[in-house]
Amino acid sequence: MPDAVVDTVAPVPVAVIGAGPAGLMLAHLLGRAGVETAVVDTRTRHEIETTQRAGILEADAARDLVDTGVSDRVLREGHEHEGVELRFGGRPHRLDFKELVGASVWLYPQTDVFTDLADARDRDGGTVHFGVRDTEVLDVTTGAPRVRYTTPDGTRHEIRARYVVGADGSRSMCRDLVPADRRVRVGKEYPYAWFGIMAEAPASAPELVYAHSEHGFALISQRTETVQRMYFQCSPDESADAWPDERIWETLQARVAGEDGFRLHEGPVLEKTVLRFRSFVQEPMRWGSMALAGDAAHTVPPTGARGLNLALHDVKVLAGVLLRALGPAGETALDDYQPRALQRIWRAQNFSHWMTQLLHTPPGGSPFDLRRQLGELDNVVGTRAGRSYLAEQYTGWPVASRG
Repeated sequence: MPDAVVDTVAPVPVAVIGAGPAGLMLAHLLGRAGVETAVVDTRTRHEIETTQRAGILEADAARDLVDTGVSDRVLREGHEHEGVELRFGGRPHRLDFKELVGASVWLYPQTDVFTDLADARDRDGGTVHFGVRDTEVLDVTTGAPRVRYTTPDGTRHEIRARYVVGADGSRSMCRDLVPADRRVRVGKEYPYAWFGIMAEAPASAPELVYAHSEHGFALISQRTETVQRMYFQCSPDESADAWPDERIWETLQARVAGEDGFRLHEGPVLEKTVLRFRSFVQEPMRWGSMALAGDAAHTVPPTGARGLNLALHDVKVLAGVLLRALGPAGETALDDYQPRALQRIWRAQNFSHWMTQLLHTPPGGSPFDLRRQLGELDNVVGTRAGRSYLAEQYTGWPVASRG
């Protein structure tokens, strides 16, 4: 688009594409260090705020929201979970994270994390533009990249930045700016998906329940005292419209049934969706003056609750790197970002894949496959090493635990 149509031009050290939790957390961290940012997103604030996403925060992620001054709402309205329950062979097995690794996780919906960050940007006078269109990112291989976009009122804007960060999610436009012959994309498609529901019902358990059964996997989560989030394994091609409430509850009850008589509290299904999942990583995560963060660079299956936490870790590392790059170290400081981020990304990819194959019934699986899984689950819950491994991975290798 020619320069003549640009109505306003604004210089800023860092431009961020994507106003989800990753993009807003990066802007928040840089803002605390005195670095101005401009964040743009094609979605409206209402669209982001009402899209239901995963809700488990690692201990360090929850601590960062509080300690960096975003909000302490996670402590007031979130729910600390000191463990999880694995159900298999018709029996419950609780893993006590606090006892095993001295850490816990927080049940706190991603929509609430977003709201806290968006409110913090408003409070601190940060520049965030929601609902933009025709976004372009130009000149990323130079020292003066530009971002152009149109606001809802039709005004064309240009941001002239020193660095650009692509935090624009799993359908990232920024990742495609790395030339096809210079990027490497690796991934795995899984032969199953999750059928997710929001139901109006009291909580069926105080903590998350991961259930393995011959009928398939189920995850029992919570949201509030009256609304619960639950999932069960299904085909990626399943249609949510083909599942009336009665069929949904019959399926979930069968997958959590056991000799202890455990049953879910049922109620009206408020929302239902089929969630496909895959593993994906793109390298490089930095190209010229642009860096990728969060789902723009990698996605994981939801089984291990790593997605949001990985994104927040990316931008925590990237914020420090960008501060050095804007100082005497210059652009070479960006070289540190990818190796530091990838170490955690691949650990999380491994854990998410391990949890997925551990708990899901493979299509066409034989009796041997089912019993082998039961043997592996028994090894996990029946040994201190197995319990500690899952606890440390799930809580995200917390700093406090390592210390």
